[in-house]
Amino acid sequence: MPATVKVNPNGSISVEGDFILVDGSDQQYKLGGRTKIFLCRCGESSNKPFCDGAHKTCGFNDPGSARELPPKQL
Repeated sequence: MPATVKVNPNGSISVEGDFILVDGSDQQYKLGGRTKIFLCRCGESSNKPFCDGAHKTCGFNDPGSARELPPKQL
C-alpha cells in the first residue's frame, strides 16, 4: 500500500503505509515493524522527529489545511 501522509489539525503528521524514513545522512530509522508513525510538527517533541504529544501543551495551533503551492520555479 502506498504511503499516506496526513497533516493533523493542531498536531502531528501521520505517515502510514509502505514507507521508509531516513535522516539527513540517508541512514534509515529502524521503526520496529511499524507501518504508521507520527512526526512532530510543533518543534517541541523530546523525541524528534517523532511526536510525543508536546503540541498539546505548548500552544501549537495550525489547522494544517490543504492549499495549492505556487508553480515550481525552473
